[in-house]
Amino acid sequence: MENKKFMPEPFRIKMVEYMSILDKESRKEAIKKAGYNTFLVRSDECYIDLLTDSGTNAMSDRQWAGLMLGDEAYAGSRNFYHLEQVVREYFGFKYIVPTHQGRGAENILSSLLIKPGDYVPGNMYFTTTRFHQERNGATFRDIIIDEAHDPSIDLPFKGNVDLNKLQALIDEVGAERIPYICLAVTVNLAGGQPVSMANIRAVSELAHKHGIKVMYDATRCVENAYFIKEREEGYQDKTIKEIVHEMFSYGDGCTMSGKKDCLTNIGGFLCMNDHDLYVRATGMVVQFEGMPSYGGLAGRDMEAMAIGITESVQYEYISHRVNQIRYLGEKLEAAGVPMVKPYGGHAIFIDARAFLDHLTQDEFPAQALSAALYEFSGVRTMERGIISAGRDVVTGKNHYPKLETIRLTIPRRVYTYAHLDFVADAVIELYKRRRDISGLKWKYEPKVLRFFTGTFETINPELIKGF
Repeated sequence: MENKKFMPEPFRIKMVEYMSILDKESRKEAIKKAGYNTFLVRSDECYIDLLTDSGTNAMSDRQWAGLMLGDEAYAGSRNFYHLEQVVREYFGFKYIVPTHQGRGAENILSSLLIKPGDYVPGNMYFTTTRFHQERNGATFRDIIIDEAHDPSIDLPFKGNVDLNKLQALIDEVGAERIPYICLAVTVNLAGGQPVSMANIRAVSELAHKHGIKVMYDATRCVENAYFIKEREEGYQDKTIKEIVHEMFSYGDGCTMSGKKDCLTNIGGFLCMNDHDLYVRATGMVVQFEGMPSYGGLAGRDMEAMAIGITESVQYEYISHRVNQIRYLGEKLEAAGVPMVKPYGGHAIFIDARAFLDHLTQDEFPAQALSAALYEFSGVRTMERGIISAGRDVVTGKNHYPKLETIRLTIPRRVYTYAHLDFVADAVIELYKRRRDISGLKWKYEPKVLRFFTGTFETINPELIKGF
């Protein structure tokens, strides 16, 4: 039975949170009131919430017990030293600066290393990461392999960096104008795609040859390690912990959102090996976050994060987590629903342009599809397309990403296969009446990170005609 294709959840349910679904008319009113932006729908108006896996994890009994060990001292909390010890053991970096969440670490890193006129290459952009880079005067340059922008291409390591693109940027602007490469493991907006260990080594060698730092976006590093174990020759007998440690041994530091692979509801950190950078980072964290020994977190949050790291590398856990995504993906694929291939480590990304091929990209198909799925079923997802891509900071024109998707993001240890059956059935039924879905237009467009708080109106009288 151990070889069963989809093993049951590797945990027993000890506490429950009740769910309820709004009726159709209430859902229609809720999404309209939210300006057809699922970020603005109240959580208690959602039945199954797949908006994000950030901070939506279910903590273990050991993590909950750890909360009671919180040392809330203003300076020198013992929970910080526990977190520091765990990060050094599992990630291998010398220094850690805790932050309230991942974007706090992004802010510090970008502010300290970037000068106006610099370039920061990365394997596809991420919204908040690019915002911090551009806010500090840098230009982001995408150096991911071309295949990552095509949802139909199925490659084992679709998040890999194109070394020729990286070398071309170095030749174009000079290494002195590239403070670091931002290496995401896995690549969220490519569909949760992993980077191979061979590619990580090659990127490290090329970057360090030119004196360029390698700074990871480590948010989903455990998922990346799982894919390396499953797909890359020579790693089948390695533990997840060993693979994570080797991945980071080729770099100079990382930003981490503890709200993902650290299995907590809040928290993050910045890591580095450079002592001078660490000293500067501690000076900055005091200004914006808190003392270097808590960085905007309670002691109990740091304790939960330290315990979460040790649990995240357990093979039974991460195998089940990735297989939940695979389970959902296979059900949708069997019904012909277009999506990014291969399935990622944290979400299924539905190809909204192919799903709603009667809409142009300027009619915001991903935003419309996300809103329609909520109205149709009470399942909340999110847009990852032209709205998330934003506008060029120089020209003010829209970025037009090749990938126009909605993300069905599975929180860790929260939903069962039965919940995913409901999600799959809803998507499949909506796909049958996809021609009934209206495009959207702006009602209110924020200046930055517009996908969070922007609002929309339907182009046609109804979001889903006749629903």
